[in-house]
Amino acid sequence: MTKGSTQAGEWAAIFETSSIKTASAWGKDTNYPLLLLTLSSIRQNLEASPLLIYTGDLLGHGIPQYFYGHINGSQLPRDLADVAAMKAFTDKALAFVMGQVRGAAGNIPVMFAVGNGDSYSGYGPNHPDSSFNQDSTFLPDTVELFYSKFLNGSVDHQAFITTFTSGGYYSAEPPGTNLMVLGLNTILFALPGNTGIIADEFAWLDSRLASAQAAGKKVWLLMHAPPGADIGTTTSHADSNGHIDATTAAMIWLPDYQTNFLRILAKYPGVISLTLAGHTHMDEYRTLPSGDVIEITPAISPCFTNDPAFKIFSFSQETLKPTDYSSFNYDLATNPGQFDSYYTFSTAYSRQGLLGPSLAQLAPEFATDNAKQAIYRGLYFSGHNSPNPITDTNWPIHWCGIGIKTQLEFIDCVNSY
Repeated sequence: MTKGSTQAGEWAAIFETSSIKTASAWGKDTNYPLLLLTLSSIRQNLEASPLLIYTGDLLGHGIPQYFYGHINGSQLPRDLADVAAMKAFTDKALAFVMGQVRGAAGNIPVMFAVGNGDSYSGYGPNHPDSSFNQDSTFLPDTVELFYSKFLNGSVDHQAFITTFTSGGYYSAEPPGTNLMVLGLNTILFALPGNTGIIADEFAWLDSRLASAQAAGKKVWLLMHAPPGADIGTTTSHADSNGHIDATTAAMIWLPDYQTNFLRILAKYPGVISLTLAGHTHMDEYRTLPSGDVIEITPAISPCFTNDPAFKIFSFSQETLKPTDYSSFNYDLATNPGQFDSYYTFSTAYSRQGLLGPSLAQLAPEFATDNAKQAIYRGLYFSGHNSPNPITDTNWPIHWCGIGIKTQLEFIDCVNSY
């Protein structure tokens, strides 16, 4: 893998010679055996699914830092030659992973959102990185890979190039459907800088939702980093009583961007049928003031002590809204030969009907119904008995984090629980 002449198509053969034959341990990113197990399970469970959806971080954490450490003993590049070598390696890694996913997906489109790991810096595309401006070319360098390997030519080529190279977002309207899929780049909303690019993305989002509303189309929003509280970081910095303040209550997006996003969504009630996010690695969700619900898909990577998992959603053909989902997980404690069926939402929570309203109704019940709360807490890590579990002390942070709030509202909710 370190040879400059080795192409992405040769990587699988190299990995097959590795002595590592079991899936990644907790605290580590996805290795080759875990990738194969995941894709095998997805292939077995695709059935007639029209889309495969990926909510970000195709690449592992810290690839640039590992790469520089390998070639020069430092986590930073020495010169532009180091940067060029890292970029070439990252491009091959991306092509390899996307090729593997394409092999499992067959011919169906893979709709996606870019994550913070999907970049040259490891902090997100267009990140204002100061060391040799590493991320300035990630989007134009990889645009054709995303178009051909994931979207499989299912969107307008020039329109995709225009929005993806400028900001990492795009619009797709799968043929034969009444659906518009909007892949957002929300990593930008968590970082200072890039104000012009972000203003363009918000204006584009507004115009796309307006267009969908006028055409009577339903919208699926895809993003990596969701708005609201950074529950994991906040939990780790809370005091011994689980209380937080302005220095310990971490939010994922910058406040002005969260406000602007919620304002745009409020203009188009009923247009959005599904919103999916990732980033936290956990099986959780967020409720929005607009009435929409963000389903956060669990991660394959177990680096935050979760078990690997993915979900299969069922939908109403009329409304294109989700009615249920089934979760499949991989028990790293026993290393079975495949992912197994973990739970189905409607069965676990005894709910029928549309998924969004069911999740919204469950949120207040978690505060008063100990049995339902125990189910949510038990499923959060996708099956792993995490060393950092949800406890009675930190539960208010998790519960208050379900609803999208400002930082001050989040603090008040937690401390008054």
